[in-house]
Amino acid sequence: MYQIAALAGLLGYGVIWLDFAVSGAQTAVILATVLGGLTMGVINALVDFIAYYASWWHYTASGLILNLPLPYYITPILIFGGLVYLLIWRFWRTRWNWIALLLLIGVPIFGFLRDLVDATVTQASFLVWNNPIVAGPLDLVLWLLMFYAGYFVFRRLVPERKSEAIGA
Repeated sequence: MYQIAALAGLLGYGVIWLDFAVSGAQTAVILATVLGGLTMGVINALVDFIAYYASWWHYTASGLILNLPLPYYITPILIFGGLVYLLIWRFWRTRWNWIALLLLIGVPIFGFLRDLVDATVTQASFLVWNNPIVAGPLDLVLWLLMFYAGYFVFRRLVPERKSEAIGA
C-alpha cells in the first residue's frame, strides 16, 4: 500500500508543485485507467475470497488478510488491468491495431494459463487449487470476467482517441 501512496504523492507533487501540465483529457484517461484496473482487482479479490470459503482454491503465503494476498492484487490492477487497457486504447485505431487485438484476447488467456501452470505443473506460486477439475474452469471464467469488466469500465470512462490513418 505504501508504494501506491508514494507514487500518488509523487504524481501529485509533479502536477501541483512542479506544474506538470495535465489536461482534462489526460486526467480522464488516467482516471479511466485506474478505475478499470481497480475493477479488475476488486473482482479478483472478491472471487478469491469466495473461492477460499467454497474450497476451490486458496493461497499459502504468510501475512494473508481475510485469507487474501492483498499485495498480489497490485499486478492485476496496474499491469494486467490499467497498463494493458491503456495500450489497447492507444493502438486501437492505428496501423498497430493488431497489438490491441492481441492484448485484448491474449491477456486473459495468459493469466489463466499462468495460473494453470503454477497451480498444477510447477506448484511454484502461493496459489493452490483444491480441486483442479472445478478450479480450472472457474479460474478461466474469473480471468474473462475480471478482465472484460475492467475493460468495460475503462471504455465507458475514457475519451475517444483521435484516429490515425490505418494505412499510414
